[in-house]
Amino acid sequence: MLDTIKEIICEYVEIEPEDITPESSLRYDIGASSFDLMNIAVAIEEKFDIKISNAAMPKVKTVGDVVELLEAKLATN
Repeated sequence: MLDTIKEIICEYVEIEPEDITPESSLRYDIGASSFDLMNIAVAIEEKFDIKISNAAMPKVKTVGDVVELLEAKLATN
């Protein structure tokens, strides 16, 4: 799952997948803007057929947070 998330991130931000770790900050390490984050969230929703609530987004700071949120969503679907 982490590799899929990395691929999605790399579609929107100029970074190599090998430079992304679970601890990478979406904003500070990866350099994703608010617009990038919105596009990444939509791409994840489409890829995994889930809905990410707006309330959950402020809690997502790192790539690991994305994976945890996704795993939780998939477990409840």
